[in-house]
Amino acid sequence: MIWNEYIEAADRERLKRLQNERLTQLIERIYFKVPFYRKKLTELGIEPGDIKSIDQLSQLPLTVKDDLRDNYPFGMFAETQQQIVRLHASSGTTGKPTVVGYTHNDLNTWSEVVARSLTMAGVSRSDIIQIAYGYGLFTGGLGLHYGAEKVGASVIPISGGNTRKQLQLMTDFGSTVIACTPSYAAHLGESIAKDNIDRTQIKLRAGIFGAEPWTNEMRLQVEKSLNIKAFDIYGLSEIIGPGVAMECEHQQGMHIFEDHFIPEIIDPVTLEVLPYGEIGELVFTTITKEAMPLLRYRTRDLTRLHVEKCACGRTLVRMDKCLGRSDDMLIIRGVNVFPSQIEAVLLEMSEASPHYQLVVDRVNNLDTLEIQVEIDDQFWSDEIRVLENLRRQIQNNIASALGLTATIRLVEPNTIARSEGKAQRVIDKRKLVI
Repeated sequence: MIWNEYIEAADRERLKRLQNERLTQLIERIYFKVPFYRKKLTELGIEPGDIKSIDQLSQLPLTVKDDLRDNYPFGMFAETQQQIVRLHASSGTTGKPTVVGYTHNDLNTWSEVVARSLTMAGVSRSDIIQIAYGYGLFTGGLGLHYGAEKVGASVIPISGGNTRKQLQLMTDFGSTVIACTPSYAAHLGESIAKDNIDRTQIKLRAGIFGAEPWTNEMRLQVEKSLNIKAFDIYGLSEIIGPGVAMECEHQQGMHIFEDHFIPEIIDPVTLEVLPYGEIGELVFTTITKEAMPLLRYRTRDLTRLHVEKCACGRTLVRMDKCLGRSDDMLIIRGVNVFPSQIEAVLLEMSEASPHYQLVVDRVNNLDTLEIQVEIDDQFWSDEIRVLENLRRQIQNNIASALGLTATIRLVEPNTIARSEGKAQRVIDKRKLVI
């Protein structure tokens, strides 16, 4: 089932012509309406009309999150306040938040791409979708909300948290789809088991999960605990919010809606554009955004792109599940480590729960890594020998996969704090040293 077949299954040449036209319009719009971009383009000797094809993207300047913060709050906007009908902002814990604005047309575009996304997961008018992403300045809740209503599904706008109420409404209202972060989905699965809820009362069949990196191993655990099919949705506030890309039923990567967002992969160090199939940092240019268009925005997410036509019939470029973020990569004693690599190792073991935490420190000028692993309730034991054998097994598996020896600390079930939003996987104490 395809929501917008004319675009989603378009001939690649026809799609490129559309992108070329919209990119040309974008350059003219930001040149005359956004002083930041006018200055950047002028420094490069680029004027409206010079850029006629997406093949020229590499000639254009990159945009980074600090540019948005330096122009806080509205310096990156291309429209006046009278045209802005919605404001969202990032939930960053340090520095100024990144503010994004939307015109009426932007909100219509957002609803369209989310409707396409939900249709990929088989969501239709007959579904009841429980949205447990946060509502407010975070784009997750409202983004899914309006897209679901566009599809015609019945929406339960419960927002995040209040697990007991989540489970009550899930059973009482007969929710068929759940939308939340994957870590919160894992928590819901645990709570169903712990509270001995009658699973025949739960009608869920699909989950729409995003807002944080998660592995295929986590997918399998969530699918088993909730008895659903789990779909990955991708987005970020700066680009539009959720709905930039989405998995179809074949789950061979997430389809990017290229009529609105042009993706590139660059080397995060050299900034060189990489070909399809190579891993690098994902960059987006928004070619239809009115309020806050962005030129070659560095997402910091590491992935790769595939251009081959999907078995579902869509011709849109697909992106792999994100390996991690170029700015979240940990360097431990010269070894590059991503939390997702550790998660993949842990969740291959039935004894480990989906909840873990990495604690990085520096002792006597040497980096240390402690991995706190929460053990599944059925495998927790009072026998020291049993736990020691398990600890040693995890340590060996981590060393084999990463080439790094880490300290493994096993913790009891329900010890690591659950998050109603994005899970905090890493505590880097090295950053606290002045």
